[in-house]
Amino acid sequence: MFELDMRSRKPIYEQLVEKLKELIINEVLKPDEQLPSVRTLAQQLTINPNTIQKAYRELEIQSFIYSIKGKGSFVNPQTQKKDNLKIAAVKHELEKLVLEAFYLGVSVEELLKFIEEIDVSKRGGDKID
Repeated sequence: MFELDMRSRKPIYEQLVEKLKELIINEVLKPDEQLPSVRTLAQQLTINPNTIQKAYRELEIQSFIYSIKGKGSFVNPQTQKKDNLKIAAVKHELEKLVLEAFYLGVSVEELLKFIEEIDVSKRGGDKID
């Protein structure tokens, strides 16, 4: 499914959350699709099941997945809908970061190029030169 960087400073559960969110956002994992069980994924990735459980719990808090007792965890179909409050919060954070980048001397062109690079690497878009 994906690989984790065991040498990264970022905690494994955060890497797992990030990778699963990416798969959900890019619709690799479809709405209502069942995620691998904690035990199965722990064996596949050779990491502690508690780490998987922590990542699943975080994804559930963020409404990317939902759990059914005795059945497992599933992709939440509601994540496909835009959440205006979350979008507003992201815009607010982005504004602060853009202003900081301007203060540090980063140009608009550099920021746009960076956004395009992220789009290509994370969503698989076509690179614009």
